[in-house]
This record gives sequence, C-alpha cells and structure tokens, in this order.
Amino acid sequence: MIHPDPANFLDPQIETASAAEVQRLQETKLAKQLDYLFARSDFYRDKFQSVGIKREHYRNLRDLGRFPFTTKEELRESQAACSPLGRHRAADWVDVIRVHSSTGTTGKPIFVGITRRDSEIWTRVTARSFYTQGLRKSDAVIHAAGLTMFVAGLSSKDAIESLGAVFIPIGTGASEKAVLAAQLLGANAMHCTPSYATYFADFVRREAKLDPKELGLRKLFCGAEPGVGIPAIRAMLQETWGARVTEGLGNADMAPIIFSECPNQGGMHFNGQEFIAVEIIDPESSEVLPAEQGVTGELVYTSLERECVPLLRFRTRDRVEITGTSCACGRTSLKLRCVGRTDDMLIVLGVNVFPSAVKDVVSSFSPATTGEIQIVLNQPGPAVPPPLKVVAEQSGASSDSIRLKDDIERKIKATLSVAAEVTLVPAGTLPRFEMKGQLIRKAYETAAPVHQK
Repeated sequence: MIHPDPANFLDPQIETASAAEVQRLQETKLAKQLDYLFARSDFYRDKFQSVGIKREHYRNLRDLGRFPFTTKEELRESQAACSPLGRHRAADWVDVIRVHSSTGTTGKPIFVGITRRDSEIWTRVTARSFYTQGLRKSDAVIHAAGLTMFVAGLSSKDAIESLGAVFIPIGTGASEKAVLAAQLLGANAMHCTPSYATYFADFVRREAKLDPKELGLRKLFCGAEPGVGIPAIRAMLQETWGARVTEGLGNADMAPIIFSECPNQGGMHFNGQEFIAVEIIDPESSEVLPAEQGVTGELVYTSLERECVPLLRFRTRDRVEITGTSCACGRTSLKLRCVGRTDDMLIVLGVNVFPSAVKDVVSSFSPATTGEIQIVLNQPGPAVPPPLKVVAEQSGASSDSIRLKDDIERKIKATLSVAAEVTLVPAGTLPRFEMKGQLIRKAYETAAPVHQK
C-alpha cells in the first residue's frame, strides 16, 4: 500500500481521493451547475429544449451522457449573435473581472470571461498543475510565453505567485532578456512551449556563446503544443538544458492548465477533479469510452463550478491516450498524453492556427488575390516551426507582387499572431476540388508538383 508524502501534493485530500469519492463530489457539483445553467443561460436553455432535455433527466454522473455536446462553432455563433461574450455568458457583465481570448477557425477571437470566483478556480487548478510538475516556493520562473490575451499568461502569473515562487514576466520575442534573467536573477525554471525551448537553446549558443546548461535552468515546464510527450524530443531537451522537462495541457475555454506531469513523467495527471468533469469519446461516433489505460479518443470537458461561461460537454478536439489511472507518486487521477488534434489545427510556437483562418486573411485581399491557398508542411504537424509557409494565388488585379506579399504577411501576423512566409503564384496554379478543399500540402509525403487540374 502506498503512503504518499503530503509534501508532494498541493491539495493532498483531492489529489489522492478514490474514484468513488471524486464521483460523489462531481455528482453534487454538477447538479448545482445544471441548476445554474437552467436558471442563467439562454444558450443552454434553448439547446436543452431543442433536444427535449429537462433538468430532472440528471440524477447521477452517468446521466451526463444524455446531454448534448457543445462545440467551438456554437460558441463562435453565440458570440456573434450576442456581444461581447455570447449567449452562453451566464454571469452579469458587472461581475466579470477579466477577459481572455482564443482563436477560432475564422481567425476571429472567441472571448472568454471570468468572474472573481472563476479566477480563483483557475489559479488553484493551474497552481496544482505547476506543483505537480515540481514547482516549489524556492524556484524563480522565467515565463517565456504569451502574457496578454493568452489564457495561460496572467493565469500562470497568479498561480506561480500563489505558490510563493518568483514569477519573471519575459513573454515572447525577448530572448535577450531571458538570458539576462537567468544570469542576473538566478532563474532556475522556465515556462514555455517545446518549440521555444528548442529555439532558445540555439539562441543561447549563437548569441550568448554559451552552452545552454550554463544558464542553470533545471526545470522546464512546457505546454501549449504537443512535443514533450514524444520521447525523442523530451530526451533532446533534457540533454540540451540539463533539466527535467515536464508538460502540461489546458484549454482556453475551460482552464489554462488542467493536466500536468509529475516528476515520474509517465503522462499528465488530471488536476481539476472538483472543478471539471472529464470524458473521453470516440471522435467519430461520439460514444463515451471507458477511462482505462490504452484508450484513445477525444477529450471532453464539463465545468462543475463556473460562473461566467460555463460549458457542458465541450468538445476540445484534442486527441488523447490514457497512459494510466494510478501512479507511484500517489496521485489517483487518470494520466494521459495529447497525441494530436481531431481537426486540422496547426500550432506555431504555441499559437493555434486554423488553415481556414489563413485563407480568410488571404481572401480579404481580393481582388488582388483569388483567395486560394495552400499551407505547405515540410514535417508532420500539428506543431509547425515558424514561419508558416503559405502559397497564395495572385490575380491579375495587382502588379506589385512584392508589396502584396509583404501586406499579406503583415496581416497574418497581426490577425493570427504568427509569422508567415508567403509565396505568390499565378491564378489557377493551385488545385481545385469538387468536395472539401485541401488547404494543407504535406510536402514531406510527396514530391508532386503544386499545379493540378
């Protein structure tokens, strides 16, 4: 029998609770959340009525499967119909204290509001996730990720500070400052994407003329894109930095960091037991799958204590694999790896990019462009190294190719927050399709020419 050391947990009671204990707690909280939805959310009242669902249809956690899913597309439509936060906002605007955003398939932001209570929950779940990864009060953390509308920016600040650790807000695009923070402030940890951890190592060698190990970073907390769960990438980063590398997984619409690895690195532990209910479903049939080791499916979230934008059975489109339901560390929640997306989303330095959003930007330059594009991948996604390679068709309405290329690249950067390298080709060059267009060309799979009719 394992007797875990309480010092290894931020909240030992919930982190080591039995499955039955967690289920009873979640059933009680979900009942209250449903009462709240039926009373406060026009979005969900209409949604439930359209499928004949009533409040009395919920008796226990198993009944959750009778309720309809919520999709990103529905949230986008809800927000378009009712500014600023959509018909799914259930809290009064006067009680909202902060707004974050995520990008949708059109590239337009989907705003996510939080109340003071929502913020407290985000802070605790995110702090628990960092603590699971080994963050302690004695650490000084370089935050080398987004700090503005990015949900894991200010929320990570609150969480890290709540643990008593030092938070150093470097943000993105400031590698020189990150080097100085390590050298002059004695930072021993960094929160960033796997892509940035790789980029920063090259920067340190090239610009600072140092071996990355000399900076003294001994803990890398990575997330926002797949990578660290891949053994070869983890091994490379750990060897490069001389650091322990762990990963976390969150969702802009639910909470900043919900899953994270313990130092055993056997998968990311679920850290939101009393605030979020998790389901794994077959992405094709929508059937709920058992939470057992080896099961692969789409991750679905239900908020249990959310005030501003509570979501029920939200389809994340994250494809995950359960790696275990117990751990030598003593945590009793399930563990998983994110193995990709169930849609075609790409991730560039932690920023989610949908091909259709790129097409939307290029199309805005009509009539100078035809709107036809292809994103060229030289390696398997979803993680894509910058700049994003985009081929776009130029029509005869513009004779200044250089200016058009520069304008498109600037607008992609401004709209989608990623750097792009645009190649302009004559109208009619890119393939046309009778069915759904293929906006991604996997150059690593074929050497076939671009032109196709």
